Amino acid sequence: MQTVTIDIINEKALNLLRDLELMQLIRLRREKNDTGLNSNLASQYKGAMQKQSLNDIDNQINDLRNAWE
Repeated sequence: MQTVTIDIINEKALNLLRDLELMQLIRLRREKNDTGLNSNLASQYKGAMQKQSLNDIDNQINDLRNAWE
């Protein structure tokens, strides 16, 4: 294993690195003083989903299940 330190210039690069980590090709280690990676995810994604009726959600789930069959 080799350790490399990099400076992230663009947020897109960090997203690519996260994708590589999901593919288990690399491991990202967060520094304790780094607040940019996971700082308050709730505020980052707040409002990302619109409110839907329960019936609409059930229909979407059934459509997804039927797509696999």
